[in-house]
Amino acid sequence: MRFFLPLGLAALLIAAGCSKDKDVEPPAALLKFTGTLPVKKIWGDNVGGGKKQVKLRLGLGPAVMDGVVFAASHKGEVLAVTLETGKEVWVKKLKLPLSAGPAAGSGMVVLGSSKGTVIALDAATGRERWRVHVNSELLSAPAISEKVVVLRSVDGRLHGLDSASGKELWQVEQQVPRLSLRGTATPVIAKELAISGFDNGKVMAVSLTTGDTVWDTALASPHGRTELDRLVDIDSTVRVIGDDVFAAGFQGRTAMMALDSGQIWWAHDMSSYRGLSADGENLFVTESDGAVVALHDKDGSELWRNEDIKRRGLSAPVETSTAVAVADYQGYVHWLDKKTGYLVARVRVSKFRVSNPPVAVDDTVVVLDDGGKMSAFRADPAHAGAAVPAPKAPPTKEAKKAAKKAAKEAAKAAKAAAAAPPPQKP
Repeated sequence: MRFFLPLGLAALLIAAGCSKDKDVEPPAALLKFTGTLPVKKIWGDNVGGGKKQVKLRLGLGPAVMDGVVFAASHKGEVLAVTLETGKEVWVKKLKLPLSAGPAAGSGMVVLGSSKGTVIALDAATGRERWRVHVNSELLSAPAISEKVVVLRSVDGRLHGLDSASGKELWQVEQQVPRLSLRGTATPVIAKELAISGFDNGKVMAVSLTTGDTVWDTALASPHGRTELDRLVDIDSTVRVIGDDVFAAGFQGRTAMMALDSGQIWWAHDMSSYRGLSADGENLFVTESDGAVVALHDKDGSELWRNEDIKRRGLSAPVETSTAVAVADYQGYVHWLDKKTGYLVARVRVSKFRVSNPPVAVDDTVVVLDDGGKMSAFRADPAHAGAAVPAPKAPPTKEAKKAAKKAAKEAAKAAKAAAAAPPPQKP
């Protein structure tokens, strides 16, 4: 039997285990800073939902294609609106418990359900094209090409479906551990390959037409005494830039691999269950503890690290022209300067968590919170000021307590030393 662990709970339990008798640090308080990147809200909408579905939105995030934004709710509502104004294009109400997608590409919108149903809609009209079933829950968006739709299911399988009919063309699988994080990686398609991460810490590339394995690379190997220690899931989307593949895993490594062979060119110990983004020069990684890190993509050297928003349940990062945007567990979206990592803007979508990464098109960022509220924000780098570091955070209660305890112990030791008799002369 397999068991699934919620992402946030896994990170919390591991942090508690590592700290032994110490208290787990709380989420970082929001610092007041000078916003230097103008950001304005351009539209907002609602996609079904509400409080009753907050825990069910793990695999439901927005998608953008040809100037149209697509989003869905667990109750089965699928919505298409224009990216520029938020004007409704169409709405489709499906009698399905949706849990994956939508993905948009090749004129289609494809979604999956918690019961294994896969449905394809026409992107222009919302008309249903086909509907098929796989024997497992779906928790991540598919990848779409003209001929093949690729999707990951929670039973460790990667499926290739015919784009025209939905007929299954092939399936491959990886071994799954007894305990894993609740979620699956979104596959990507690049140069006739379908590539995905798996719960056993491996990244696999298969032929898009036949499903034959081209390469299979272990990003991390399970180790440790407990099931928690051995979690090495790769639940985030790998990124392909040219002939290079970039991936990050939980309690594992962030690495650059060759697209044709899977050979690892460089790798660094860096735990991430949310994932990374890449802009052709640098990587931006959301670590498991909420630090946002920029790495040079050629050698993995660290460019900057921002810890101002640690432990805030951050999403994977997305890039605009001059910034990196991440969303957090309280519904805030934070923009960080690409060159320095300094906070340059912050807005609040709502009071709900944002589990899925925002989507960025140029300087427009679309965010869908776990309660179904969708908003689009546009940054204006032409009128941005120079990024400056945020002020240092005041010490937490735990830090004050530790400092007070250390001061008492130091005073006690000094008093004991003063009271000690002088050493006897020989």
